[in-house]
Amino acid sequence: VQLQASGGGLVQTGGSLRLSCAASRGTISTYPTGWFRQAPGKEREFAAAISWSGSSTYYADSVKGRFTISRDNAKNMVYLQMDSLKPEDTAVYFCAAPKKTGFSAAYYNTEQRYDYWGQGTQVTVSS
Repeated sequence: VQLQASGGGLVQTGGSLRLSCAASRGTISTYPTGWFRQAPGKEREFAAAISWSGSSTYYADSVKGRFTISRDNAKNMVYLQMDSLKPEDTAVYFCAAPKKTGFSAAYYNTEQRYDYWGQGTQVTVSS
């Protein structure tokens, strides 16, 4: 599976963006999917995950209540709706999928559990 994240950009504090994750080769619809982010000079961190069916979601405390992960398996897409953005949300955002499936979204809260990674998309939130 090859993944591609898109939808990043420059937004003011309090604004919104919607990121998309598409499978450029293969299908994402049968895999749990996660979003991670990496700010300059920092390690990559978990943001959100969703089960393959969409029935289970899990969020990092830093984005809970502001970000919403969703998916449309018919379109082979996963989304990250980001609202009430803050300057500290500035980062490169990556989508990823694991080979090991069958667990709830909370299980996929660490990058070590992912095998397929897309190229990132830059999100910049200005103050």
